[in-house]
Amino acid sequence: MYEVHGQSYADENASTSAEKQDSGNSRDVFAEDDIHQIQYKTLSWQSVSLLMIAEIVSNGMLSLPSALAVVGIVPAVILIVFLGIFGLYTAKLLIDFKLNHSNVHTMGDAGYIMFGPVARELLAFGTVAFAVFGSGSELLSSQQALSTLSNQGMCSMYLVIITAAVAFLISLPRTLGRLAWMGLLSAGVITLAGFVAMIGAGANPVPGRSLTITASSNFYEAFLAVTNPVRTFLCLRLTSDRFFILISEMRRPQDAMKAAWCLQVFATVFYAVFSIVLYVYIGNTVQSPAFFSLPPAWAKATFGIALANFLFSAGLYTHTAAKLVFVRTFRHSEHIHSHTLLGWTVWTLLCFAGIAIAAILAIAVPIFSYLIGIAAALFAAWYTYGLAGFFWLHDVYHLKGGVDGIKQRPIGAILAVLTILSGAFICVAGAYVSIKLIVEAYLNGQVGKPFVC
Repeated sequence: MYEVHGQSYADENASTSAEKQDSGNSRDVFAEDDIHQIQYKTLSWQSVSLLMIAEIVSNGMLSLPSALAVVGIVPAVILIVFLGIFGLYTAKLLIDFKLNHSNVHTMGDAGYIMFGPVARELLAFGTVAFAVFGSGSELLSSQQALSTLSNQGMCSMYLVIITAAVAFLISLPRTLGRLAWMGLLSAGVITLAGFVAMIGAGANPVPGRSLTITASSNFYEAFLAVTNPVRTFLCLRLTSDRFFILISEMRRPQDAMKAAWCLQVFATVFYAVFSIVLYVYIGNTVQSPAFFSLPPAWAKATFGIALANFLFSAGLYTHTAAKLVFVRTFRHSEHIHSHTLLGWTVWTLLCFAGIAIAAILAIAVPIFSYLIGIAAALFAAWYTYGLAGFFWLHDVYHLKGGVDGIKQRPIGAILAVLTILSGAFICVAGAYVSIKLIVEAYLNGQVGKPFVC
């Protein structure tokens, strides 16, 4: 039996039926009642959209203008818009899968339903690893912001530790509903920072700048250039793991598509406008992060405004990693819904471990920025695109008539297969480019030393 939008359906052909949905995992992980001390299902779709915008737009917009310098304005904008539309489609597949399987809390749960226990462990590990890497990336952005504001007045290693402490405190609330107000603030400041950056670039155009409308490149150069927007939009799709977690804490999961529309429309338009404006006024010398291309006063203003967003995003990534492990450990126990000593002790330790590992990676691994690219290719490519195609194929096969059901929906089947193939291509090509970058960085002496200022 499968539950679909609240109704039960028999699955005559299922190979993933009762044996894969044991009594402990076949119901909503946050099934609520009045006796629970900790209520998770409190998010509205508006809160979800703000949390997503706060986390996704953060580092994403800072790397996009530099991509325009390599592939040109026209191809880059087409890519941004296309990935935005494609991401909306994959979000729909993800939401439908979540509504059909209310027990799914993370990508690991989805992998268990479709492929079994090995997939659950692999995808769960990828979710935690990618969240920790994302937190480390935000800590680096926070460090860059503080270094800029202080005129490099303090060792960068110490700044990472300071920002990690703040992010740890942000991650501690047990429910996403407690973070919703910070999501509103964070989304507001990163949007404001973007507008201030556009004003600063317009007020201080680079003399004699050169622009590229279209550019011809070999495969390596071209994919290297588009890796920035592709990796950004891998995160922009929320990667399925984080969207599952957010939907699980919504009052009405049926409204999740409204949040997806809000995110995609805002982020796609904002990314395109921000990238074009900064590139047009700065030209091919635009850096990544883009704020470094602004005059010192404007760079300080934008980094100062955006700092709150970087810190919140680091905390939210850490919260995600901790929650996956916490729920996996105490699923359907009193420690999930009650203020128990063991529950809070484990939760605090998980948040601390997550931010500590992220900080150590940011400080001690000189090639950390390249490792983020590898993680995005290996995991986010599948979470964002590839696995969405499997969601569609799985549910149509098991809930709508097996092979005949798939044959009766040729357009959906073709799109699902193309989605899977796109995830595979981004995974392989992205990993290749990231590894090649690491090799070149070592050969060129660009790799620094760990634990240095």
